[in-house]
Amino acid sequence: MTAAELLAASRRFTLAPGLTDEELAAIEKEFGFSFAADHRGFLAAGVPFGRGWPDWRTADRAALRSLLARPIEGVLYDVGQNSFWYEGWGPRPPSSADAVAAARRYLVTVPRVIPVYAHRYLPAGLAGHPVLSIYQTDVITYGNDLLDWLNREFGLGSPAASAVRPSVAFWRDLL
Repeated sequence: MTAAELLAASRRFTLAPGLTDEELAAIEKEFGFSFAADHRGFLAAGVPFGRGWPDWRTADRAALRSLLARPIEGVLYDVGQNSFWYEGWGPRPPSSADAVAAARRYLVTVPRVIPVYAHRYLPAGLAGHPVLSIYQTDVITYGNDLLDWLNREFGLGSPAASAVRPSVAFWRDLL
C-alpha cells in the first residue's frame, strides 16, 4: 500500500484530488526544487489538507515560501540568538550579525527540504529518504520513509520494514 492509499484508508484526513503532473511541474518550477519521487507520488494520489498539511494549491504563495524557508530561517535564528555554529563552516565570526550573514552564505548550499506536514520535511529529489522533523537546529528522524513516518506519526498501518537510510549532508549532522 502506498503512503497516500494508507492515508486515505485511515479516513482520519480529508484528501483533495491528487496534484496533476502539470501542477507538480508548475510548483517545482515556481519554487525551484524537485519533489522526491515518493513525495510526488504521495501528492499525485491525493492531497491531504487541513491543519499542518501544506496547501500546494493555495493562492497564498507567500505562505508556501515561508514553509519552504522555515528550516533555514530556524538555523539562522539559532546562529544569531543561541550561538549555534556548524563546525563545517570554519571559525565563527565574532559578532552575531556577521555570524548570521556568513551562515546564510553557507546555507544556500545545503540540500533543500520540502514540507510534508507541520515541521516534517523530506529532502528535495531523494526518494525513500527519512522524514525529518526540523525545528531550528533540532533535527530528528521521524520515519525511515513516508510509509514508516505515517505509522509513527499517526499510527496508520503497521511498522514499515524499510531500512534506515542516512540523511543528507548538513541535516544529518544536526541529527
